[in-house]
Amino acid sequence: MAEEHANVSLLKRLDLRNLAAAADLFAQDVVFHYFNPRLPDVQGDYVGLTGIRTFFEKIGVLTGDTFRVEPISITAAGDELVVTQTKNRMIMKGQPIATDVVVVWRFVDGRIAEVWDIPSVHSVTPQSQG
Repeated sequence: MAEEHANVSLLKRLDLRNLAAAADLFAQDVVFHYFNPRLPDVQGDYVGLTGIRTFFEKIGVLTGDTFRVEPISITAAGDELVVTQTKNRMIMKGQPIATDVVVVWRFVDGRIAEVWDIPSVHSVTPQSQG
């Protein structure tokens, strides 16, 4: 059995609910790119750990703190990139929804240097409550 790639192991330590505990995983000047034309007030680039916290605070406000990430897969792509697939669930405008997301993580010197978060904005799935 193949040994897990070091960057995959690092990424598995990340807890989005507690970014402060994972500060050592991020480069000081990390850039988080969020692509979602349906959320123009959130779409954009966020710099540093403070910027990433700001992004998740905005998502928390929009979803009434219901935003949850369910990991589906994680794959190293060479020695610099890791690609994750997730199902993100939340309540927006009173409607429970789920969306498929791909996130590309770029590592430099053992730290997350850049992130591209790309939700499938054209295939959001309404969810039943309960």
